[in-house]
Amino acid sequence: MTPNDLSTVSTQTPPDIYPLIDTHTHFDIPVFNDDREQLIQQAYKQGVRHLVLVGYLYRHFERMYDTKQLLNKRLPSSTLEANGQDQTHTNIHIALGLHPFYIEQHRENHLKEMAKMIAEQRPLAIGEIGLDTFTDVMKTPEVLAKQERFFKAQLDMAVTYQLPVMLHIRKAHAEALAILKAHDYDAHKLGGIAHSFSGGEQEAKAFVKLGFKLGVTGQVTNPNAKKLRRAIQAAVDSYGIECLVIETDCPDMTPIMCQTKEEDSSALGSSPANEERATPVHNRNVPANLAWVVLSLSELLDVPPSTLAEQLWHNSCNALQTTWAYSP
Repeated sequence: MTPNDLSTVSTQTPPDIYPLIDTHTHFDIPVFNDDREQLIQQAYKQGVRHLVLVGYLYRHFERMYDTKQLLNKRLPSSTLEANGQDQTHTNIHIALGLHPFYIEQHRENHLKEMAKMIAEQRPLAIGEIGLDTFTDVMKTPEVLAKQERFFKAQLDMAVTYQLPVMLHIRKAHAEALAILKAHDYDAHKLGGIAHSFSGGEQEAKAFVKLGFKLGVTGQVTNPNAKKLRRAIQAAVDSYGIECLVIETDCPDMTPIMCQTKEEDSSALGSSPANEERATPVHNRNVPANLAWVVLSLSELLDVPPSTLAEQLWHNSCNALQTTWAYSP
């Protein structure tokens, strides 16, 4: 690893390259500032054709748009197709959302400002939104009530603007399912992703039954993630590989074969913003690692990588309500 190559990549033989969609990243956070353009080029070479920047705090929404503009500035307008898909560079998209883990930082006016941005700028999706009771504080009635209020308000926005949502649900699957079942939001019509899914077998099937795709991260590459792997297999047994999408959730959830120290980044949980935690550069996840998720899923499900990659592409388009063409 040299100073000019700070990305975390595997020393193993890399998997074959197929067109891929990274449905969930935090590629706008400062840990990528020094080499973001290098990393997006690397991602394209590893097959990543679309990448979604996902929101978590209102104060960072403008940073996401700045990042998108920075990465797109080198693209001549003539290279863009009518459907917004560029054939020579990774396409950058944005989802806006107020993450439940940071509920104490969210203000009521953030919801109003977010709705205004959605109306004016029409992001790809709303997210990440949901419920999180990972800590004792977040389980308290007052904090949980605020989470639920913000979750429902953002589901309302999704219905109003007819956009898919990206769910962040951690240790609150039953509560989230109850809200979703009672709400007007219909994932069968609007799409949606249960991002970085971490529940059990029955919960996996319950989210898919509601119309959500399960977001699979680099955690699936860890043979010790038995609960997750069983949940994925159970959902696929019931609904087929059509129920899955893939994501890096970078800079977190680094595939095990790409980690450079004993720390398992998946144990840190799916909270973007490990910007706040200062993710070590030498062990951060990067978009180019998405191919390892495909390879591990292929082995887990006994599906050829080429077949799986194409289906995951179509699943992602369905979940995000897009019509991006698959071009091997």
